[in-house]
Amino acid sequence: MSKKFYITTPIYYPSDKLHIGHTYCTVATDAMARYKRLTGCDVMFLTGTDEHGQKIEDKAKAAGVTPQEFVDKIVEGEGGILDLWKLMNISNDRFIRTTDDYHVEAIQKIFKKMYDNGDIYKGSYKGKYCKPCESFWTESQLVDGKCPDCGRPVEDAEEEAYFFRLSKYADRVQHLLEDTDFLQPRSRVNEMVNNFIKPGLEDLCVSRTSFTWGVPVDFDPGHVVYVWVDALFNYCTAMGFLNDKYDDYGHYWPADYHFVGKEIVRFHSIIWPAMLMSIDEPLPKHVFGHGWLLLDGGKMSKSKGNVVDPYILAEKFGVDALRFFLMRTFPFGSDGNFSNELLIQTINTDLANDLGNLLSRTTAMVGKYFGGTLPKGCKAAVAAQDCDAELIGMASALREQYEKDMDSCAPHTALADVFRVIQRANKYIDETAPWALAKDMEANGARLAHVLYNLLETTRICATLLIPFMPESMEKLFVQIGAGADAQSWESAAAWGVLAEDAAITKGENLFPRIDMEKALAELEAAADAARKAAMPALEIEPFAAENVDFDTFCKSDFRAVKVKACQNVKKSDKLLKFTLDDGSGTDRQILSGIAKWYKPEDLIGKTLVAIINLPPRKMMGQESCGMLISAVHKEKGEEKLHLLMVDDAIPAGAKLC
Repeated sequence: MSKKFYITTPIYYPSDKLHIGHTYCTVATDAMARYKRLTGCDVMFLTGTDEHGQKIEDKAKAAGVTPQEFVDKIVEGEGGILDLWKLMNISNDRFIRTTDDYHVEAIQKIFKKMYDNGDIYKGSYKGKYCKPCESFWTESQLVDGKCPDCGRPVEDAEEEAYFFRLSKYADRVQHLLEDTDFLQPRSRVNEMVNNFIKPGLEDLCVSRTSFTWGVPVDFDPGHVVYVWVDALFNYCTAMGFLNDKYDDYGHYWPADYHFVGKEIVRFHSIIWPAMLMSIDEPLPKHVFGHGWLLLDGGKMSKSKGNVVDPYILAEKFGVDALRFFLMRTFPFGSDGNFSNELLIQTINTDLANDLGNLLSRTTAMVGKYFGGTLPKGCKAAVAAQDCDAELIGMASALREQYEKDMDSCAPHTALADVFRVIQRANKYIDETAPWALAKDMEANGARLAHVLYNLLETTRICATLLIPFMPESMEKLFVQIGAGADAQSWESAAAWGVLAEDAAITKGENLFPRIDMEKALAELEAAADAARKAAMPALEIEPFAAENVDFDTFCKSDFRAVKVKACQNVKKSDKLLKFTLDDGSGTDRQILSGIAKWYKPEDLIGKTLVAIINLPPRKMMGQESCGMLISAVHKEKGEEKLHLLMVDDAIPAGAKLC
């Protein structure tokens, strides 16, 4: 009976702009799942989407659709998450959406179970909330007053809520982290214990009443389950826990590995085990918190505008080359600096120069010197040299070291081991000089055949271990070297001499052509520009003014940075918002603006805006407005859109714009 292995990625927030960072964790998980299948394990690989929460509700409202319509389009629509996983050849066995009926049903039962156990109680939440991260924070946990995870502003939140007694499990969770290998790499343990547990683990707010898009608390209408409770239990519900959709929970749980980004390690290593302890269910065996892909020194983010499109890269360089680059280049537990130059360099060095060169030269020589089939007896050593023994020894021992690396969640090290053997094989070609041996086939034909067999067999072993990373390319490679299914197995990767002597060798297509760096970079930039332009909505803008304004008249307008201290709707007006502004003068300034259609007052507090402050005061709905806020107006699909001009919060109130 094969050993069971259950591995998961986090379920992803349905982003309308997917980037290469989204693929990193999933490609790593896929490579691990394929590796375990190769070894004969009974594998369950789960991924999915986390579709509830306030930010989804807000984005859907802004788009003029229901939250369900919003997430359906991003998950299942063209260019969505399912399309991206198909593009990247992700071999997940199951895909869960937290809007699935069976999951919602199970979450309600789980919430009630924790409540009945006395671990959930009703109270009132007052504190800081980061909407993009769906995270609650205390004042002391903020960094420069902002979310410690994403660095964006937080907002004050106060509402009736249920709380989970997280503090009750602090000692048990600390023991789990410090005294077991539950959380990996080890550096993550110190972060969690020192930053969250030792300062005092506070009870967790686990319901919301300020929005409705979530799993309803069925015994208390008006409350929805906190999105992270909803999201974390997907690992269980997708196996059939407390629902009738599946019946695999007893078979696969506990999970062997949760692969997650380091920004959500806190949820997976502290909150997740505590909730499982509450309902007395087994804990997952390991959580592995990998690093980020960085661009220009910062995490890739749509909001920062520094994303890399995986569709463009895959179309340009091939899916397998992209998968290989992600796993080969960056140590899995650390951050990695992405660049297109590094991607092209890796493809040229490892795939074109090393692996591609080995395959091309070897198959070409077999075709040229032996008509595509080596003679009988080519396995036997003929005029053996030290370089023969060294190559055969390295190739024969490769699988054992590769297995240790993969089981240690170090795919980059496993690939480095494979390419050391590939590089040794290329050196072997130079040492044995097959072209020189071919000058006297009568005297050296047997030796030449043996040398070429050694190269083919080395290529076969390395290619077998590359299957988890480049499955489609290795399938083509096996055809070229005449390796049947029995020569592609895990068992055969540890044995020398498996490839049949009479294997049909064909010099096929160049699997990894060398890339012209300068040309490719220019084409990538052009493709990225075209994609950005295509993604921009068709806009209707106001006609430009025909009458010129002289420069001196323009300079009389006094533009200043102003900070929003308070903002509220104006009674009896569905258009006006009343702003109390800090303009740097020491006296609050009041401005009324007809933007209520586009902004909620609470979303503007703390923002830095631009205003003309030397306009004469005027009355609006009986209230005085002293100035005008600057905004941009356009039409999109016939509907008027307005955007307040916001500037960097580092600009002080009263700073003059010129």
